[in-house]
Amino acid sequence: VNNHLRKKNSKIENILSDFSDGVFLIKLLESLYNEHLGRYNYNPILRVQKVENLNKALDYLKERGIYLTNIGAEDILDLNSKLTLGLVWMLILNSSIDGISNEGLSAKDALLVWCQRKTKGYKDVNIKDFTSSWQDGLAFCALIHKHRPDLLDYSKLDKNDPIYNTNLAFDIAEKYIGIPKLLEAEDICLVPKPDEKSIITYVAQYYHAFSSQNKLETAGRRLIKLSEVLEYVYRLKSDYESRAQSLISEASELTSLLSTQSFGNLSLKELNNLLNTFNTLKKSRMRHILTEKEDLFVLIESIQIKLETYQLPNYQPPDSLLPSVLESKWKILSSTIDTYKHNLLLEINKVKSMMCKQFAAESNVIKAIIDSTKSDKKVEEPLDQQLVSLRTHLNVLIELKERLPEFQELESRLLASNIDLVDISNYSYEDLQFEYQLTHNCLSEKIKLLENQLVLRNSNSLTPEQLDEFESVFRQFDRQNENMLADDEFRAALETLDLSYSNEEYEELFGYLTSQNNVPKITFEQYIRFLMAISEDQNNPSQVYDSFLAISNGKDYITKDDLILSGLTPEQTEALALAMPKVDEAGEMLDFNTFVDIFFKN
Repeated sequence: VNNHLRKKNSKIENILSDFSDGVFLIKLLESLYNEHLGRYNYNPILRVQKVENLNKALDYLKERGIYLTNIGAEDILDLNSKLTLGLVWMLILNSSIDGISNEGLSAKDALLVWCQRKTKGYKDVNIKDFTSSWQDGLAFCALIHKHRPDLLDYSKLDKNDPIYNTNLAFDIAEKYIGIPKLLEAEDICLVPKPDEKSIITYVAQYYHAFSSQNKLETAGRRLIKLSEVLEYVYRLKSDYESRAQSLISEASELTSLLSTQSFGNLSLKELNNLLNTFNTLKKSRMRHILTEKEDLFVLIESIQIKLETYQLPNYQPPDSLLPSVLESKWKILSSTIDTYKHNLLLEINKVKSMMCKQFAAESNVIKAIIDSTKSDKKVEEPLDQQLVSLRTHLNVLIELKERLPEFQELESRLLASNIDLVDISNYSYEDLQFEYQLTHNCLSEKIKLLENQLVLRNSNSLTPEQLDEFESVFRQFDRQNENMLADDEFRAALETLDLSYSNEEYEELFGYLTSQNNVPKITFEQYIRFLMAISEDQNNPSQVYDSFLAISNGKDYITKDDLILSGLTPEQTEALALAMPKVDEAGEMLDFNTFVDIFFKN
């Protein structure tokens, strides 16, 4: 009784005396059935007031269909223990099994079926009634373990220790489940047949406790499910809003970038780079934006379906993030992209057209300049005038050379843009470069030829045979075709002409001849003049001495045989021998050193 009265913050000390005025009986009914019985006498003093309270309680029981036999208000007021205790017991039993039902069974049978179902499969538990089936205490433990396996280890229980088993169940039920210990273990385990009503009343507390627990678990599970749905939907909403905001920002940024782009004063290469960048951007960012937009539409649809499934209000995004706003931003961006590409292609075609015209005009100019340098020289003109004309043409070509790289660059840019040059001009860079080089080479050869002819024309001291030989040797060793001979080339040419010098003599000679030149090389004119100098018969001491020295073969004297070997006739040999001093007494060694000094001194 006190267990139920705790809900009303009340407690009794004696059932008979404390129930006699009806106050605690009314509180017990309100606690048992969770209803308010209305106004009554809270502090009855008079007998009539107490009777009113008791009748109010008994009338309430009749209203609930609980009919009492042979008990009235006076019986309780007069402390009739048998009737009063019977009433209290009946109330507790009735309230304990109240609400227990199963397919038309009585409350008792329904409670029995519930116990059997919950303990099915537990070792040594076979509930057939509310008496002997509970005497080993295992049935109580099985009910607890079924619902709260954390409170006891059923596998360790011993069927042969009923007092321990029963007390264990009673203690756990009271401490952890809130079921008061209404019975004593000995009243169940140590009697032939336990009181059925007592066990029903106590077991009914298990039913209500665990049913409440199941209801709480069910309610908790439902609330958990609801919270999970709400949390999931919240994440989806946050994801949608965050991604939608990013998408709008990216689309707006890209729209602004493309709408403000200017193509003026850009080269074809720069325009093509813009086109490549645009194509890359279209494949990456544009496709990303479109994919993200469609994904967001699917996402918001998923949110609405989820909310509708759980009968929750539809999601309304912020006005600035509505799907219609996303679609509008996409359409603006798409239109901007189409306009951008159209304008860019127009500018590219415009620049290409200008470059094609420039290429055609430049190729014609270059061709005309090259052709102008090909005019034949007039044969009747003097050589020096012809040379001036050829040099003028060559200078024109040299100036033209500076324009060729720019023309080549222009052609390369057009080719890089896949423009067919055949339809633009008859002359490619390769054609003009070839013709330029050919013309340049021809002019250079003609100039060298004229220069050499002028040199040869002034070399009248040499025979035609000598001139031909000297020119032929020069051409042979002019390997670079520069009309000049380098150090090793000049020496080889001299040796071919049978002119040999020691290293010291040659170095002195080469240095002297090239001292006035910008490069250490011998020109054709210098070459011819040198050969003229050493070939002409000047009849001076140096030349005469060199001639004697050449035929002496390194001796300080010469002989008649040396003179004959050098080409002199016997008569010429005798004439010189008579005029020259003798080194030996026999007169065979002729002193040419003394002879030169005496002869030219006189």
